[in-house]
Amino acid sequence: MTKVALITGASSGIGYATALLLARHGWHVVGMARRAERLDALAAAIDALPTPHGNFAPVVGDVTRAEDTKQAAAVAEAGWGRLDVLVANAGVGQRGAVVEAAWQDLETLLRTNIDGVLHSVRASVPLMRRSGGGHIIMISSVAASLVSPYAATYAASKAFVSSIASSLRLELREDNIRVTDMLVGRTETEFNEKRLGEGKRTKSNLPAMSADKVAQGVLNALNRPRDTVILRPFDRLIVLGNRLVPALMGYLAKKQYQ
Repeated sequence: MTKVALITGASSGIGYATALLLARHGWHVVGMARRAERLDALAAAIDALPTPHGNFAPVVGDVTRAEDTKQAAAVAEAGWGRLDVLVANAGVGQRGAVVEAAWQDLETLLRTNIDGVLHSVRASVPLMRRSGGGHIIMISSVAASLVSPYAATYAASKAFVSSIASSLRLELREDNIRVTDMLVGRTETEFNEKRLGEGKRTKSNLPAMSADKVAQGVLNALNRPRDTVILRPFDRLIVLGNRLVPALMGYLAKKQYQ
């Protein structure tokens, strides 16, 4: 039976690459994002894949609205009668000091990175239960455990994502629904350019991986489920460093801004 995935934030970056990869491997994909033209481009890219490939259903919507995520899940059920996977990927970044940052920017970040994840999960799980089980991939960040001056709100939002992934894993075990917390490091996408805020700008020389590498990590996690995924040794060092010397890691993180 062909499996069905719902991917939020599918119009660019990690979401786009993951949708393309899963479709290439025969999955049916519901891609949700706000930008219709980007979803059209993704649909064309999937149509151009060598056959056989999975089908794609675009859903224009915003994860901050519960009704939009419910509509995306409904599209999966109407099209293929099931939902096997949620890739909760939609998210935004923000730069700048907590006190001086525009509240509108902070609110947008929190509603997207926290409310959006909750809406996506709450819309998807009932259909997964009816399908006999499923798998939720939470796209979190190595920043979830990092002391992050001038990126504190973003890091805190990802700490929420990782924390709720751990609890959901236990809540949903009897429903045969797996939950994977994917701690992603710096990735070559438009994410950094699209960060909210007018605060301090990054001047990082940290190595960045491709969105395709993250997408492959998602596929690997679906094929060989794990509770937590960190894709690179470098990112493991970041997580370990924050456990052992958080003050030093915070100092180094702060040095990335000017």
